[in-house]
Amino acid sequence: MADLTQAPAPAFWNKLPKVWVASALVLALVFLLDPPQGLPILTGTFEALGHTAGFIIFAVLAIGYLKATGAEAVVAEAFKGRETRMIFLAAALGGLAPFCSCEVIPFIAALLVAGVPLSAVMAFWLASPLMDPAMFLITSGTLGFDFAIAKTLAAVGLGLFGGFATMTFAKTALFADPLREVTQGGCGCGSPFKGTPNWRFWQDPKRVAVFKSAALENLAFLAKWLFLAYLLENIMLRYVPADLVSSVLGGSGVGPILLGALVGAPAYLNGYAAVPLVDALLTQGMSNGAAMSFMLAGGVSCIPAAIAVWALVKPRVFAAYLGFAFVGSVFAGLIWNAVA
Repeated sequence: MADLTQAPAPAFWNKLPKVWVASALVLALVFLLDPPQGLPILTGTFEALGHTAGFIIFAVLAIGYLKATGAEAVVAEAFKGRETRMIFLAAALGGLAPFCSCEVIPFIAALLVAGVPLSAVMAFWLASPLMDPAMFLITSGTLGFDFAIAKTLAAVGLGLFGGFATMTFAKTALFADPLREVTQGGCGCGSPFKGTPNWRFWQDPKRVAVFKSAALENLAFLAKWLFLAYLLENIMLRYVPADLVSSVLGGSGVGPILLGALVGAPAYLNGYAAVPLVDALLTQGMSNGAAMSFMLAGGVSCIPAAIAVWALVKPRVFAAYLGFAFVGSVFAGLIWNAVA
């Protein structure tokens, strides 16, 4: 009988940075299928990276500082006191704290085991994938300061909406016994420092080492995703007809905003990579409201953020999480369409 087991991938393949491989394959296809456009697309990609280089460097240094000082420990203060206060603080800190999606898992798991109300956890969950200091800087540099501020407010508002909705229906069957068997785990990318932050981290060699490690890791992370995103942006601007985007996602009605929220999840690569893609779509005729609903719905339901929720709660609570994200994203899109 033939051996039907799949051979493991070669060790060198497992070590290859998959995002860089994807970028190389996309670029190779452009040079192969349309050689005259290859160099202009590559040049445009590097020009776009250069345009946001200052924001990227500042974001990398800011992340390193927050990790090295142990500032993430401040987030835990949001989950103390009255439930209403917890929801407000959880939504606000979720929209500002430098948590990545994978380190949210052990953090939230610890809170749930400690008996923190699901309403506050839901507020933090909904807001945390949508904005952080680095994403704010990248968004400001590409889509403008106004859009970055609006998205930050929308992230906090979405957290408040989900938190208070969960509190309202906390005693219903939807949220009864919400947890799976909770296990600790994560990617190990969180700050190792607990307790009171040390803002003068440079006085401690261990914290200096954390700063260097966090800064370099995040520089590599942003570089690979933004290169791919700007590459796709330049390809989109050259090959996707503006009339097509404008007819589907343009206009001021609710239709484009609903569609933006619906396609946000499957089209979303990453919170940072989505920024240049949305910039290209806006250039091609996407409405402001559709852009906002796309980024909010896609950010909450993208794979890393969704897994963080799915890993800890039962499917009905996960469905509520997605439902809050969709409804909140559509309302945020409508508001942004009206004021932008």
